[in-house]
Amino acid sequence: MKGRTLAGWMTLLLAVASGCAPEVPKQVVVYTATSAEVAKPIFAAFTRQTGIEVIPRYETGAGSLVRSLEAERDEPQADVYWNDELLQTLRLKQDGLLRQQPLAADAKYDAAYRSPDYDWRAFAARARVIIVNKNLVKEPRWPKSIEELTDPQWYDKAGVAKPLAGPSAAHAAALFSAWGEERAKKFYTGVKKNCRIVSDGNRVAQDVASGALSFGLTNSDDAMVVKEGGAPVEIIYPDQPKAEGANDQASDQAARDQGGGATGTLFIPNTVAMIEGSPNPEAGHAMAEFLLTSLVECRLVIGPTAQIPLSRDSKSDNACRCRVKTPDEVKAMAVDWNAAAAGWDDASQWLAEEFGAAR
Repeated sequence: MKGRTLAGWMTLLLAVASGCAPEVPKQVVVYTATSAEVAKPIFAAFTRQTGIEVIPRYETGAGSLVRSLEAERDEPQADVYWNDELLQTLRLKQDGLLRQQPLAADAKYDAAYRSPDYDWRAFAARARVIIVNKNLVKEPRWPKSIEELTDPQWYDKAGVAKPLAGPSAAHAAALFSAWGEERAKKFYTGVKKNCRIVSDGNRVAQDVASGALSFGLTNSDDAMVVKEGGAPVEIIYPDQPKAEGANDQASDQAARDQGGGATGTLFIPNTVAMIEGSPNPEAGHAMAEFLLTSLVECRLVIGPTAQIPLSRDSKSDNACRCRVKTPDEVKAMAVDWNAAAAGWDDASQWLAEEFGAAR
């Protein structure tokens, strides 16, 4: 399978493992927002390939890892940060916590998927989608825009996660940046008034699958788990250009609000970054290279989370078949992520005041 062998940096790791190098990296500390269920097999594969033990630390609460990285600025404990979105990675970059270093894997990804300063990389994306219960909502009424979350006809029948952490926060930051403060606040005020607010996107998907909600906004991986588990649900990629001749009042209004043209579906990648001043920089380098191989990306693509490949090796691998729609198939939302990260302090303060507790 193309891209499944470790090149370049692997020569160094083999030398280290065989005792030819003066210093042997024994372990690598990885802070990850990805679930243990997803990450553990990947870490085990890394250890088999390199002999380096992985010491993982998982998210224990909204933003816990970022707070730890910031608190450890003067004495870093982590070597690598594997995030399930981009917003907080960019905020760590703005705080000067990420190490700048070119990687061999950079050649396998388009420049759009890495920092021009070589301090973060993106891989394996997910989409922000609407999941709808087909038994409760017939196809002609399926929502086509996230703005239908504020439609009074769906009062207490639609659900979203609190937009304070993870991909939900990244989505909020993108909307504040793309739409502007006034429109974004109007949207989230309407969401709070109209929707059930729950803890996370997985809960949204589960509630729609069980019939507790008619539809909701979630991540494509959470939606795919329940869909492929047999739940009577459909996945909708929201805010797409209206088909010629279609009559959709909500989409028409959204297009007018935007000055023409649909917003598009937001795609959010995983990101990997090495930490400045980390205790095991060589092992951290090896882990970053490993996470960017098609071995890892294809595992995320063909596994239960059904993620979207970004590297050229993964895209050309016939065994790495994507089961969800990609930015090549649907219109993707255009986001200035640097601007979104820069504006997040103000946006998150307002959102925290609005969504301080889940219903």
